[in-house]
Amino acid sequence: QVQLVESGGGSVQAGGSLRLSCVASGSTANSACMGWFRQSPGKEREGVASIPSGGNARYADSVKGRFTISKDNAKNTLYLQMNNLKPEDTAMYTCAADRRDWLCRLKPYDYYDWGQGTQVTVSS
Repeated sequence: QVQLVESGGGSVQAGGSLRLSCVASGSTANSACMGWFRQSPGKEREGVASIPSGGNARYADSVKGRFTISKDNAKNTLYLQMNNLKPEDTAMYTCAADRRDWLCRLKPYDYYDWGQGTQVTVSS
């Protein structure tokens, strides 16, 4: 099992930036694929970005060109750089991991381990 701890959330104005971090510990060999998901009240969890060990990231259409996912394998840390934030980006952001590198889609059921989340609030 992989333990995941997120940080970096906060409150910003529209147009601002935040960088989220997710530190993995435990059986990190099972975190070949990692992703970011978000959920706001009354809405389903949606995939934001994912990155397999090969580095070919996927992004939701709503964040393409604004968000960048990256991974530092030496530090077992996943990042999400979020630029030009919009009020509709307000949500609880959670990182997830799975050993199935060949999937790594923006589908919650592709992931086995989940963090607790970090809140991002964007005001207009």
